[in-house]
Amino acid sequence: MIVMKFGGTSLGSAENIKDVSNIISSNLDKHPVVVVSAVGGVTDLLLESASQLENGKVDMDILREKHESIIRELDLDVNLIKELDELESLLQNNLGKQITLKVLDEIQSFGERLSSKIIAAYLQKQGVDAISFNAYDMGMQTDSTFGQAELLEGSYRDLHEHLSGFQGVAIVTGFLAKNEKGEITTLGRGGSDYTASIIGAALKAEEIQIWTDVNGVMSADPRIVENAHTIETLSFDEAAELAYFGAKVLHPKTIHPAIDHEIPVVVKNTMEPANIGTKILNNGGESKDIVKSISVKKNITVINIDSTKMLAAYGFLAKIFGLFDKHQIPVDMVATSEVSVSLTIDNEDHLEELLPELEEVAQVKVEKDMAIVIVVGEGMAKKIGKAAPIFDVLAENSVHIHMVSQGASEINIGLVVENVNAEKAVQVLHKHYFG
Repeated sequence: MIVMKFGGTSLGSAENIKDVSNIISSNLDKHPVVVVSAVGGVTDLLLESASQLENGKVDMDILREKHESIIRELDLDVNLIKELDELESLLQNNLGKQITLKVLDEIQSFGERLSSKIIAAYLQKQGVDAISFNAYDMGMQTDSTFGQAELLEGSYRDLHEHLSGFQGVAIVTGFLAKNEKGEITTLGRGGSDYTASIIGAALKAEEIQIWTDVNGVMSADPRIVENAHTIETLSFDEAAELAYFGAKVLHPKTIHPAIDHEIPVVVKNTMEPANIGTKILNNGGESKDIVKSISVKKNITVINIDSTKMLAAYGFLAKIFGLFDKHQIPVDMVATSEVSVSLTIDNEDHLEELLPELEEVAQVKVEKDMAIVIVVGEGMAKKIGKAAPIFDVLAENSVHIHMVSQGASEINIGLVVENVNAEKAVQVLHKHYFG
């Protein structure tokens, strides 16, 4: 059994959906469970609709036309998607109100609920025994952190119970769950990948396939580096670093359930299904390349914290990170010395509340408009002097490094540079390692 996830770009038109149907049909012998995102662009339209409610406006025209035109082109019954009427009713009931995260999750849920029904109906038209299911009806349950809900462990048991015995092709909504009160929650933007991985782990799948619009994980963003190439195999650790630090192919949480259950994850291109793509394994295999990929995460903020109170003192770092925890600000990278800590964040929502409290215990300097360039490869752990070429190449190209961090695993080196130099840094490093 395999799990196949198709993202919004793979479902952006009637022709795309026909292609997806053909891919699913050609894998029926592997007993696929299919996880789908909303039709391309629909989540943004739903968010836009929600943002207009406070101003007393409801406009369903674009959403209706987008879905109904696809249905007509697929020669399906337009009455298939009665959820559009339910959505309009929800929007009308919230006119003029301040939209909570709870209501926003319910509004966003309609994207996947609509796409799953369309795809299942088209597969049925092609003679495939397919039925659409909402993930929360199959046992996907989370806490009540609306917008970024955390999975409850009992979901694995419940998903297995509901899906393992199903004989046809289950088309399951990605991104969605419910809390213990039965309220709709979402797993965060890009959470359909996470849904696929959770279901794969619950069903002990042979493989989890992520179908997208690129030929796998690349050695760099092809929009930045023209000769970026597909990486045939990655380890889970390498993929985790790339997913978190800027690689857009995978949702950062995706591979954790796969890691825990040692299930291979394959990233493939819906538009080029014959392409081998990238296979992510517990052990990525031997590679002649010291470095596998170079990624970039832009628009981050560096916070430099200096205090002589840190010298030979215990508990000081705990106090600092306790403040970040208090204000719910995640930290990406950390570098420390005896009297200073430098760290990066990518969300400034609560920064103004945090800074005065930090300044009570240390001197604080904030640098905005920065970027993290991360160089990833398990071969780096076995190579003496692995970091020296990185610094030499960037120095030769006048790219100033503001901060350096390397994890104990030694499979990555993170560098903070200015936003304006980020793409240049990726380009010159890629040229050095890959030509």
